[in-house]
Amino acid sequence: MNAPATTAHLQPLTTPRPVPQAMLDALAARFGAQYSAAQAVCEQHGRDEGSLQAPPPAAVVFAENTQDVQDAVRLAAQYGVPVIPYGAGSSLEGHLLAVQGGISIDMGRMNRVLSVDADDLTVTVQPGITRKQLNEAIKDTGLFFPIDPGADASIGGMAATRASGTNAVRYGTMRENVLALEVVTASGEVIRTGTRAKKSSAGYDLTRLMVGSEGTLGLFTEVTVRLYPLPEAVSAAICSFPTIEAAVRTVIQTIQLGVPIARVELIDANSVRMVNAHSKLRLREEPLLLMEFHGSPAGVQEQAEVVQDIAREWDGNAFEWATTPEERTRLWTARHNAYFAAVQSRPGCKAISTDTCVPISRLADCLLDSVAEADASGIPYFLVGHVGDGNFHFGYLLDPAVTAERETAERLNHQLVARALRLGGTCTGEHGVGVHKMGFLVDEAGEGAVEMMRAIKRALDPQNILNPGKIFAL
Repeated sequence: MNAPATTAHLQPLTTPRPVPQAMLDALAARFGAQYSAAQAVCEQHGRDEGSLQAPPPAAVVFAENTQDVQDAVRLAAQYGVPVIPYGAGSSLEGHLLAVQGGISIDMGRMNRVLSVDADDLTVTVQPGITRKQLNEAIKDTGLFFPIDPGADASIGGMAATRASGTNAVRYGTMRENVLALEVVTASGEVIRTGTRAKKSSAGYDLTRLMVGSEGTLGLFTEVTVRLYPLPEAVSAAICSFPTIEAAVRTVIQTIQLGVPIARVELIDANSVRMVNAHSKLRLREEPLLLMEFHGSPAGVQEQAEVVQDIAREWDGNAFEWATTPEERTRLWTARHNAYFAAVQSRPGCKAISTDTCVPISRLADCLLDSVAEADASGIPYFLVGHVGDGNFHFGYLLDPAVTAERETAERLNHQLVARALRLGGTCTGEHGVGVHKMGFLVDEAGEGAVEMMRAIKRALDPQNILNPGKIFAL
């Protein structure tokens, strides 16, 4: 494989490009209090939630509107300086790292809802609004935005990384839910892609090209996404299983039977123990499925009964229901806090997260072999997965001072990705490529496809100033 199995690439190759003082002076003059070159501010904008590190950007611009983004990008183009868009800082694969230096453009103040078109089930927002802020803003419409990657990520960042999360099995990913974009290009021009119509055959699909481009082709300044009616009835349930295989087989059979389950999350026994300690729960410390059903009261009941019957075939037990909003919130909060629960279980550790996705028919093969390897390694870990669409994550809990543990984790990740690719899967189901998975992308797509991506990048960003050093090397 092209991706290395050692820790050598954990500190990415950094080749900083100079940021002329004249440009910094121009930024300071144009943006005033919206500009900062303070070390603490730059360091905050030079790291994400992943394990990679690089020197921080030279300065940060806090954009408040499209014109701000245009002006910052135009100055960057004038001086040939990289620009890195910053949303909520919750990415995991080094997307925010200033590996070639440059400036960060913080979109956090661009957090307004611009228009809600309830009749058409769409909303247009600025990129800095987070998913929770969006749902709070539209709660009186009877609609909601379902994409839930766990972290309270920004909508712009979610579009840039093609994020998904717990609801993807029912509602899809950002790929299916972004309808249109306003984008600032490498030259500082503003273009629009897509419309609010449900479909179009007009020319190249630039929206799909931009979604998942990780800030390398343009900076999003408006995002139009689909909304969905709040379901008439919602019910959540948990079910414990004697083995991970039994839990996974239950999921596979549920999906293959066409049950329109909204969420189905796998939590292994290690994770359950950590969540119990962190969230003061009393879940059975066995592999567990956390499920949610949406629809009419009758439909929800029917879905739940079918899944209960399937679970019984695989020795599922202790099927427990959470029908009130408070009970559901408690369970899903515990699931979303699994990462923090795991980190607290080993004080001082660093969690290295993996992210693969395979066809649902190969989920058991991929997951069980990966669990066996993780168990044999001796490294503490937790396992969670959006297994309804074949996506799962290991979190290896490492002592950051022990090189051998880092090397073991990278070896396990390398073997996991190689297995997923052999089974027809992908190296990243939702985290994106960033810096860490550049080699894996070549393994998955092939040199010819990656070279086509490079050709698109060169055509749209000839100076290579838009988040350079991500997805692939030029």
